[in-house]
Amino acid sequence: MAFARKDLLGTRDLTAEEIRTLLASAASFREIAERPLKKVPALRGKTVVNLFFEPSTRTRTSFEIAAKRLSADAVNMSASTSSLVKGESLLDTVDNIQAMAPDIIVVRHRHVGAAHLIAGRIKASVVNAGDGANEHPTQALLDLLTISQHKELGPGLEVAIIGDIAHSRVARSNLWALTTLGVKVRICAPPTMLPRGIEKLAGIRVCRRPEEALEGVDVIMMLRIQLERQDKLLFPSVRDYAAVFGLNRSRLARARPDAIIMHPGPMNRGVEITSEVADSERAVILNQVSNGVALRMAVLFLLGGQGGGGNE
Repeated sequence: MAFARKDLLGTRDLTAEEIRTLLASAASFREIAERPLKKVPALRGKTVVNLFFEPSTRTRTSFEIAAKRLSADAVNMSASTSSLVKGESLLDTVDNIQAMAPDIIVVRHRHVGAAHLIAGRIKASVVNAGDGANEHPTQALLDLLTISQHKELGPGLEVAIIGDIAHSRVARSNLWALTTLGVKVRICAPPTMLPRGIEKLAGIRVCRRPEEALEGVDVIMMLRIQLERQDKLLFPSVRDYAAVFGLNRSRLARARPDAIIMHPGPMNRGVEITSEVADSERAVILNQVSNGVALRMAVLFLLGGQGGGGNE
């Protein structure tokens, strides 16, 4: 099960075969979470550095757990505790980390292209854990892993993504990955939250109302409003947004009876999704979190283990 890439920077350039390799590897790691001793020696002697310049709960924690379950040494760094606060540049920081010979660096940064810049400069493998509003590949892949547990990934499957599409790196990575596998995707958002030209992408249907987007779909993916990436408020009020675009019991009834409900988190309950829906039996939101560890184990293993990468 080879994965020839040195880095995982996005889903846009991944082939269907590479995506399925990552998902198959992640599926094989899922059962480790059920063991009394949740550890395998796959990356013993390897070092994984988590370099996060933006806040994170699920992604950072799951990468740390993933590394430790593979028996790698995990080192966590944040901007607030690094020499960046003393004026050191990002590249100087990365050069210094590279001098310590890590095998994999996981990077989250507010600027688009930060992970690509770092990957082109160092020998260690780089995983993009989110760069601005560009991509978040491991989130999309864990979403696909979750979908595959309930549905068949491929032509015939219909997914609705509703929310702040324009500012969501999760949405972008999911759009590339899903359409690469032949999945049909409907997107819905206020016009101010839709990327320009999105309607031209193959396999994507733009819907103006959530009722249209939800009609008969198999998977519903709700996104929060990315206020931190907006220069100004792009809708009249949060209350108005919830009334028009929020997923509630009434709107959910338009989807297939066996449709699953997803959310990458963090959720804003009562805004993009009601608690009644988020906590329902059809929601797989906590499954996504669980699958995040397995998927990130697969990524670290394929980059730093038998898949190559790193300093070897």
